[in-house]
Amino acid sequence: MKKNYFILSVIILSSLILSSGCSNSSNKVATISVNSDSEYVKTFEDLNIGILYDFNFKLLNADKRWVNLWVERYNDGKKVSQPLAQLSYGNSPIEVDEGHLGFGMINPNSEDTFVFLYGPSVSTQPSIIEKESKTDMFIARDYAIGDEEVELELGETIILAAYRETGSNSISTVDLQDEESVNRMIKQDDMVLLLKLKVDEENVNLN
Repeated sequence: MKKNYFILSVIILSSLILSSGCSNSSNKVATISVNSDSEYVKTFEDLNIGILYDFNFKLLNADKRWVNLWVERYNDGKKVSQPLAQLSYGNSPIEVDEGHLGFGMINPNSEDTFVFLYGPSVSTQPSIIEKESKTDMFIARDYAIGDEEVELELGETIILAAYRETGSNSISTVDLQDEESVNRMIKQDDMVLLLKLKVDEENVNLN
């Protein structure tokens, strides 16, 4: 009797594990990875016109999904209410949509700084942002993910990259996947821009 009970328990446990695995797999809606050596990035570097964060992005069931890409801005530890830039698109005519996705800054060290977002076959017009020109500022640009593909789930918000400015004598390394580290960075640095991505079933208000 004990033997039969043990076998039954093993079968149930195995079924739960397999069921959990299938469930997690079906939740995957997109993949993304850093593309720091792309022609887009090289063009920005060759022309010395600014900073570009470029990614490889693949969206599954694109005809039933909505992509939200936006940049949050923090000044002196406080979040600006409206996104610095925002791009929303969805309901593609094709089932699988893939290509370049990212965030660009033109003339980031001047008062006339332009920003734009782009995705596969879509983009925003470059818009100027209010930015106080400061001297002797330390600048850091960081990707939050690596070259290996990261799987995204429906409704999940992920930090893709950060741009930081600080007037201190140094700028610390930050783990952008750790919430405490991100909050500490926001409080310490003069200005922080966070590039974020979220895939939903419908268009949502990010404000």
